[in-house]
Amino acid sequence: MQTLKWSREEMLARFVARDSEWNGRFIVGVKTTGIYCLPSCPARKPKAENAMFFEDEGQARDAGLRACKRCRPDNFYKSFDPDLEAVEALVRAIHEDPARFHNVGALVAESGLGKTKLSEAFREHFHESPASLLTRCRVDAVARRLRTDKTKPLELAFELGFESSSSFHDNFAKQLALRPGEYKKLLTSDSFRLRLPDDFNRERTLKLIGRDGASLTERLDGSRFEKALRLDGRDALLTVEVGPSALSCRVDAARELSPLAMATAHRVALRMFGLSCDPTPLERQVRRTKGLHRLTQGRAGLRVLLTADLYEALLWSIIGQQVNLPFAMALRSRLVELTARRRRDGQLAGLIPHPTPEAVAKLDYADLQPHQFSRRKAEYVIDLSRAIVSGELDLEELARSSATRVSKTLLAQRGIGPWSANYVMMRGLGFGDSLPVGDSGLMASLKSFFELDERPDSQETRELMKPFRPYRSLACLHLWQRLDTTQ
Repeated sequence: MQTLKWSREEMLARFVARDSEWNGRFIVGVKTTGIYCLPSCPARKPKAENAMFFEDEGQARDAGLRACKRCRPDNFYKSFDPDLEAVEALVRAIHEDPARFHNVGALVAESGLGKTKLSEAFREHFHESPASLLTRCRVDAVARRLRTDKTKPLELAFELGFESSSSFHDNFAKQLALRPGEYKKLLTSDSFRLRLPDDFNRERTLKLIGRDGASLTERLDGSRFEKALRLDGRDALLTVEVGPSALSCRVDAARELSPLAMATAHRVALRMFGLSCDPTPLERQVRRTKGLHRLTQGRAGLRVLLTADLYEALLWSIIGQQVNLPFAMALRSRLVELTARRRRDGQLAGLIPHPTPEAVAKLDYADLQPHQFSRRKAEYVIDLSRAIVSGELDLEELARSSATRVSKTLLAQRGIGPWSANYVMMRGLGFGDSLPVGDSGLMASLKSFFELDERPDSQETRELMKPFRPYRSLACLHLWQRLDTTQ
């Protein structure tokens, strides 16, 4: 079918592998039996020449096929998860007006679900507890208002739902690594200082953040980190000195930056140094579970470092597919250089801001092929960027969505499979319980950690990772670190 985003060979391989991660992405028709199936159908597979592929149920039915009674694709496509719908509606309401909900009890009453069921739904779809998400949204709302409002921080805090000054100040400082007054000050300054948690693993963080020594967008020199950014539509340089107890940050630009630009630089620093990740719950969990304490041994305080923004994670998830790490880094640098806006004044000390979706969308597939991008990888990178520019893929909406919705949205994009989707959820969106099944480094580390005879397959990987729920994102990082194959 012309509208399908995947090759016949790729879809046939997923069908033969009974890959449930591809359910909903295409339908398989069988000429000899006149039925249509999900990719995961457990029934005996037909000969390749007897398989047909359709975009959805309607196309399969138009071809005169009926639903398979083994995998029941008709039931799959009729599926409706009322709990997901209820939780997503509730989270939208929290984002819009966090002051509307005084506590978790108010969330329970609004959702119509019981307290336990609501908590389970939040964990499954948003990877955090209702209380945690509500607090996070309150802090975010205060920070947004501080960028435009002259109201005192504490007055804003009470207005947006905090019930005590201590709760507000503790949560604000924990989430943003600054006191409210300090955050307000950075908006009209060119520097800020982020306090580090006592357990911050400085050595391993520096190793992770500086893993690409040839990067054109960022550079690590000892404890000094530099990142080229686009702020207020202009080039800027974020410099971070990593001290024993704080990150000393400075933003250099040709002109004075707006409060929004400084808030963006602050967010980049938080993301890239993993300060939104709390490693304590996983460390506590593995210490209490027999045989698992070795996971974090020697790496206490390790955090999942996020990319500077969601688009960087999306591009990396495609560029890094099915190639080794050094080659993936080289491909990324070639793309950066190809789309670079060269500066004449040397303001960025030789660094180049990461390309925007608009810059990549203007490329032709043939532009990337001389730089060792395969034709298909070039199509994936450029088509994804064009989908963002056209509004087909709304990154702001994606950032507010549930993990469940994000996965479905990303899997509908050509070039993004289950591994890529989970990688983006982990490092682009900060979901705490993502699992990039199929990652070769993860499988190798699981084999070593559990002393297995062979590498686990996808299903075995899911089973082996169950003890680390709901912190599998950080558990994956520890497993990668055991092999020193950081992803």
